[in-house]
Amino acid sequence: MGFIQTIKEKARANLQKIVLPETSDLRTLEAAHTALKEGIAKIILIGDEKEIKQRAKEKNLNLDNADFINPASCDSLESYVELFVKLRGHKGLSEKSARALLLENPLYFGVALVKSKVADGMVAGAINSTADVLRASLQILGTKKDSKLVSAFFLMIVPDCTYGENGIFIFADSGLVQNPNAQELASIAIDSAKSFEALVGKEAVVAMLSHSTKGSAKHPDVDKVIEATRIAKAEAPHIALDGEFQLDAAIVPSVGKSKAPDSAIAGRTNVLVFPDLDAGNIGYKLVQRLAKAEAYGPITQGIAGAVNDLSRGCSSEDIVGVIAIT
Repeated sequence: MGFIQTIKEKARANLQKIVLPETSDLRTLEAAHTALKEGIAKIILIGDEKEIKQRAKEKNLNLDNADFINPASCDSLESYVELFVKLRGHKGLSEKSARALLLENPLYFGVALVKSKVADGMVAGAINSTADVLRASLQILGTKKDSKLVSAFFLMIVPDCTYGENGIFIFADSGLVQNPNAQELASIAIDSAKSFEALVGKEAVVAMLSHSTKGSAKHPDVDKVIEATRIAKAEAPHIALDGEFQLDAAIVPSVGKSKAPDSAIAGRTNVLVFPDLDAGNIGYKLVQRLAKAEAYGPITQGIAGAVNDLSRGCSSEDIVGVIAIT
């Protein structure tokens, strides 16, 4: 059984309500159809039920078992407005503005459903930017108490690969934090280790990546990774984590032994923490396209609620996978 199938089995065994706000997008409707057919989640679709079902019918999609909530006719709208103002009133959000956002922007309405526990999680980003999805999420849900920032990772599943956890990796941050400082990079590493163990069920082994391995190059960019490694080890000494590593030293046992003989984890890591978003984003897309890897994400971590983002280039199958992960 493949990894994503294992995730789907876990999802079937513990059905959750996942809200999909981007119902104008056909891929979202296709994913809702598949998720319901496979029984991996209960689905809430935001918008006019009649219109959504008509679009679905035209494509032979069955959404009969989905729940539909139209913000314009929702009996709980005023309670969501009150909640939103309570959360953001100190930032100048008026009742009028809160109502307008909830009525006109399905992302805000979807997150309000998660905050109110009507839904257990939300998946969006097929037609909205990461910034838009996270703005709504952070304004209503906020940051987890045990997280210092919100970051994003891709769960990568590389076929016919002996590296990582039999080809399974987390690449972080590959979707959100542009140029993390050392403290932020350490936080991304710690949260990514927790995410790996929660999703994969195996020990996270974390590499702090650089263009240098253990002092082979000198540059302020390398110094940042070295400092991030020191901070992460101090804050989470129980995590198997080391750096700075070049990519080959991080995942190839023979290269790790050669370049970093004193490291306990060189050559066997499964969580790859990139020094900045450029490296992380380019890295995951290279592996996805050239190695034909499955790439699920960007999956957020650090939000006080289960909201996950999508790449706007995602397929309906990608959305189904993220629904199961969420």
